Amino acid sequence: MIRLQRVGRKNDPSFRVVVTDSRNSTKSGKFIEIVGSHDPRKHSPQLKADRIKYWISVGAKTSGTVNNLLIDLKIISGTKVHVSPNPKKEAPLETAAKTAV
Repeated sequence: MIRLQRVGRKNDPSFRVVVTDSRNSTKSGKFIEIVGSHDPRKHSPQLKADRIKYWISVGAKTSGTVNNLLIDLKIISGTKVHVSPNPKKEAPLETAAKTAV
């Protein structure tokens, strides 16, 4: 799986783009290869396009955010994926409305 791994200090987020086994947790620190970095405050992704295309060709999936980032940079083609910032907060509101009726 190709996904983001947070690095940097508190209140100053920056991310590595890593290839990892999908069974590893995001905070475990285990990865196979670093294929880039992304600083959302500076809007400056630095990605190794050839390595990302290689890993996708051998079967690596991308997370939703990485998929949208790669589409923005025209490394891959396709449609963007809706990535909800907090899906857990939306679910209780819907179930609460159904039980009130």
